[in-house]
Amino acid sequence: MLYSEKVMDHFANPRNVGEIADADGIGEVGNAKCGDIMKIYLKIENGIISDVKFKTFGCGAAIATSSMATEMIKGKSIEEALTITNKAVVEALDGLPPVKIHCSVLAEQAVKAALIDYYKKQGLEPPADLEVSVCSGDCEGCGH
Repeated sequence: MLYSEKVMDHFANPRNVGEIADADGIGEVGNAKCGDIMKIYLKIENGIISDVKFKTFGCGAAIATSSMATEMIKGKSIEEALTITNKAVVEALDGLPPVKIHCSVLAEQAVKAALIDYYKKQGLEPPADLEVSVCSGDCEGCGH
């Protein structure tokens, strides 16, 4: 299984690792059964993601996709962050082996879960099309 230089760099030197104590939004996705759990913390000021941190328990690809996803949304508006896709994360990393694509889906879902949490904490209704698919832990039956 070959990983791109970008994947290896984000795995060996992950960006934005940690927690934000007073986070405006926190999203946690994954399942211990498949071994990948991702938690993303957002600090949002005037509709802009001013800071983002993550903690990921998982394989190198899960850590790399978490790192890349945080880099892609930092400094962006909520609206821009909502457009992040697993495909964009994979492309930004110059690709992933097919067996590891599910890791990028977790990164996208963690960002969305954190934004849903943010909306709820603000007393706002999250956009109707903003939803997070929950990992069942059935990796064989997973469509990702």
